[in-house]
Amino acid sequence: MNSMWAGDKIIQKKDINISIAVATEDSLFVPVIKNADEKTIKGIAREITDLAKKVRDGKLSADDMQGGTFTVNNTGSFGSVQSMGIINYPQAAILQVESIVKRPVVMDHGMIAVRDMVNLCLSLDHRVLDGLVCGRFLARVKEILESIDEKTSVY
Repeated sequence: MNSMWAGDKIIQKKDINISIAVATEDSLFVPVIKNADEKTIKGIAREITDLAKKVRDGKLSADDMQGGTFTVNNTGSFGSVQSMGIINYPQAAILQVESIVKRPVVMDHGMIAVRDMVNLCLSLDHRVLDGLVCGRFLARVKEILESIDEKTSVY
């Protein structure tokens, strides 16, 4: 997932630098959380807050938007429930996190319950990735999200 197309070959990136989409009234900026895999959930949240503030205050630098290797876009903040993101070149994929909505779900023993649900939509560059790799990636993201509870550490 952390790869790029380089004309005639695939390059796997070592650093995990997550681009995040931040909107203003009339523009969209994509600052980068560098070395995201080395940060805690709280650290990533703090950096998202800081980068979004820089965008909205007009203080985002060109360096703040360089080096992204994968993009996460929260289209759900605009009410979207299913969208298809445009991949940020030269990245190989973008993950759209849609609105959390209440849906009826069939539980064990045939019971129906209302649960909060979210669609995760992944756009990919087939020159770099295939459906099997991306399906496994989404399954792992789902597994991680479903395992989070009040005991999950953010530090």
